[in-house]
Amino acid sequence: MRKWLPLVAVCLGTFMLLVDVTIVVVALPDMAESLHTSFADLQWVMDVYALALAALLLGVGSLADRIGHRHVYVGGLALFALASLACGLATGPQALIAFRAVQGIGGAAMLATTTALIGSIYHGRDRGVAFGAWGAVSGAASAAGPVLGGLLTQHLDWRWIFFVNLPISVLAIAMTLRFVTVTPTRGSRGVDLPGMATFTLAAGSATYALIKGSEHGWTSATTLGLFGLAAVALLAFLVIETRRRQPLLDLTLFRQGSFSGLMIAAVLLSVAAFSYLAYTSLWLQSVRGMGPVAAGLTCLPMSAAAFLVASLSGRFLHGASARWMIGLGLLLIGGGAFLQATIDAESSWTVLVPGLAVTGIGVGLATPMLASAALASVGPERGGMASGAVNTARQLGNALGIAVLGVVFHAGLTSSLRDHGTHAVADPAATADALAGGQAEALVAHAGSPQQRAAAGHLVHEAFAAGLQQTFLVSGALGLLGGIVALVLIRRPRTLTATAPRRDDAHATDVKSASVSLHRPPAMSASASEDGSL
Repeated sequence: MRKWLPLVAVCLGTFMLLVDVTIVVVALPDMAESLHTSFADLQWVMDVYALALAALLLGVGSLADRIGHRHVYVGGLALFALASLACGLATGPQALIAFRAVQGIGGAAMLATTTALIGSIYHGRDRGVAFGAWGAVSGAASAAGPVLGGLLTQHLDWRWIFFVNLPISVLAIAMTLRFVTVTPTRGSRGVDLPGMATFTLAAGSATYALIKGSEHGWTSATTLGLFGLAAVALLAFLVIETRRRQPLLDLTLFRQGSFSGLMIAAVLLSVAAFSYLAYTSLWLQSVRGMGPVAAGLTCLPMSAAAFLVASLSGRFLHGASARWMIGLGLLLIGGGAFLQATIDAESSWTVLVPGLAVTGIGVGLATPMLASAALASVGPERGGMASGAVNTARQLGNALGIAVLGVVFHAGLTSSLRDHGTHAVADPAATADALAGGQAEALVAHAGSPQQRAAAGHLVHEAFAAGLQQTFLVSGALGLLGGIVALVLIRRPRTLTATAPRRDDAHATDVKSASVSLHRPPAMSASASEDGSL
């Protein structure tokens, strides 16, 4: 069993950083009350973390290829622990958001190196089992976040969703230093700082514009300026990456249909499976009157299904096609969202359970294969870039997904309120803002007579049902789109003949067989050679 201890060390960090993407979901109302700010503003507590992950993963992956994956992973764990402590001690929303960004930097250092570490430590069938376990952990982590967040928030305090990271970080650091071996490095490769800066600016500007668009107006100078800035920054990023000898992301990889399909699938998986959870939690707590624990436990069917399916797929489906595993997984995620779209004004939390379970099955099928297939698309010495690319796509999808679905949710609220006429709601947009800020109970309480409060309560239920229904429909459509893209673009690897590399090649590896499968996912290959050649 000693051979699996390095995997435990890697999975501890993976679970902790991915749980923190969604652990704040059910704690946001308590945070808003404690820090005297609005629920809408605290969206940034979720988004800034996901944005930091997405913006820095590729750059940190390049740095890890240069100085060593284990060193970067341990450094990320230490920074993550310190930032978690600072988040728990924050006395205002600005400080909390700032330290969440620092926490995201540490998380990026960890997430950019996890699959590369697994790929360098395990070979053959063990690699398939290891990636299956890693996929089970990562697939279940985001779904488990609301459950753990609810338990900690209700029984301790919302600050403990951050404090709990400290002992886990210490254990992960100790196990990594003891059991994880140092990986080969590529000392000649620099870090693409201009690429990192322009990518960060593009992602941050687009997300900020989406979150603030309804407040400032979609045609306002501020919103259009932010979108324009995002477009210019993205163009600059593409130009920089095309001209650099050592780019942050090798854009020629996108000439391969399979690689492009993997990146699109990774983005849409996060949007369709996880980004709506914040609005689901808002409905459960502010409308259905559930506590943080009960609201968090509602997500248990998703996390349990994701963990179980990913565990079984790594052990029993190690020869399965990436195309079908990822494609089917995304189709199930889309189907799960559509099942939840049956919500109406009279629905209780049970309406979510079948859809969440189906979504969890899809997450469990697709997540392990995404990581291993992306890692196999490049050589072992570029594992940091590969793992950084797929994880960047997932976290960028989560950040943009929260913003996009927030727009859809708010539009659904406003449309439903407007349909009742000005005699019922004088200002539908302002009322929708209040509902999105978690003030449903306050609005109903101040409605007037018992009859008016009953009417206001029914109005709130209808508005939330309409908003969530549209949110689920968009999520389902994006899930189905991701599944179709995966089935069309991802193809079985071709087997080509390779010749042994020259001895003087600084990055050469021994080739034990003249016939190698150039893009076979390592998690699915039982015949990988002991030195990691595919």
